[in-house]
Amino acid sequence: MMQFLAKAGLAVMLTAGTLAGTVAPAAAQLNIIIGDQDRGPPQDYRRPPPGYDRPPPGYGRPSRGCNPQLAENLARDYGFRRARVVDITPRRVIVQGWTRRGQDEMSFGNVRGCPALRR
Repeated sequence: MMQFLAKAGLAVMLTAGTLAGTVAPAAAQLNIIIGDQDRGPPQDYRRPPPGYDRPPPGYGRPSRGCNPQLAENLARDYGFRRARVVDITPRRVIVQGWTRRGQDEMSFGNVRGCPALRR
């Protein structure tokens, strides 16, 4: 009889723990609305300042090719030390620097984003 009561008590505790675990997430979806239910969130009437979407003066037109500074930074990310741009052609940007194996060079495409061509 004692074993039966112990097993029944354990079953009741497991059931109560399971029910308590499912009630908490369901309660998180409770939505309390005070006032008009059809009204949406308040609108933001502020406007951005004039010329907000334009680049700052003197910034110029964005370049269409690979930025040499970006190519040097990408070469440093690939493990080059003292990386510098040595040649820019219409198709590629060549960066030289030092790696663990000695002096090396890397080529990037002369398009926006500077994709790596050859290491």
